[in-house]
Amino acid sequence: MDFLVTVIMSILHKDSKPKYEAAKHAKRDWKKRARSFSFSNTVLVLSLIFLFIPLFVIVFYSFNRNEGSSFTGFSFIWYKELFFSSGKLWMSLLYSGIVAVSSAVISTILGTLAAIGISWYKFFGKSYIRSINFLPMVLPEVIMGVSLLIFLGQDGLGMNMGLHTIIIAHTTFCLPFVYLMVSARVDEFDFSIIEAAHDLGANERETLFKVVIPAIMPGIISGFFMSITMSIEDFVITSLVNGNVITLPIYVYNEIRHGVSPVINSLSFILILGISIFAIVLRKSLKGFAASK
Repeated sequence: MDFLVTVIMSILHKDSKPKYEAAKHAKRDWKKRARSFSFSNTVLVLSLIFLFIPLFVIVFYSFNRNEGSSFTGFSFIWYKELFFSSGKLWMSLLYSGIVAVSSAVISTILGTLAAIGISWYKFFGKSYIRSINFLPMVLPEVIMGVSLLIFLGQDGLGMNMGLHTIIIAHTTFCLPFVYLMVSARVDEFDFSIIEAAHDLGANERETLFKVVIPAIMPGIISGFFMSITMSIEDFVITSLVNGNVITLPIYVYNEIRHGVSPVINSLSFILILGISIFAIVLRKSLKGFAASK
């Protein structure tokens, strides 16, 4: 029997090696074609130029000495004004950060639990709940904003518009995105791991926090950062439920009605630089974490 197993394993090993070599050659050929000129590469380059040119323009004019569109000289005057004379701008950024983190935490917790519950348990109306969950993703933002304004305002719950209503509204439209990302991870989950945890004496709570959540953590992290991004950039829904709270998009909108301020360009460059550094550090950390596993 041992001899037969050895023969079979040697045959499988011989069969797999050519396939592996063929895959390596195919990948090498594909990389050579990718480096050569092609229509897809041209479209990719043009798309990247279209996306990144506005960012370079913002960075360029943040160092302009003049407020106008003509470049008159290199200067740090607008960065000085940003750090020492722009209290309202920093306050709006603080409000946006509070709303983004709060709504992201709430929507991530609710979306993760919803993805696990809807995917693994059977109950009445499961298919309808799945379908309704995607409505905030496809409805126009103005409809979402008006409906939340009516529901949270005097005609509904009677809340005064403010920071808490913005957090509720942002949690509402971020929740489906978290659910979608976590569900994709949950659908690929190996249920034998849960059975093994139960066989080793773990209860439902221990299985959830020590087995399930660590396994689907990449989807949870993706949903969390997606929620923060969507919350910070939202303007339509925020403008309808904000009351007197001025978040960063609303502040920028109020300012650009009188012309684009170079101070906003300076803040944009700082945000771009900070997010880029954070993304690079996070990528290296995740690669190191994956390699350690």
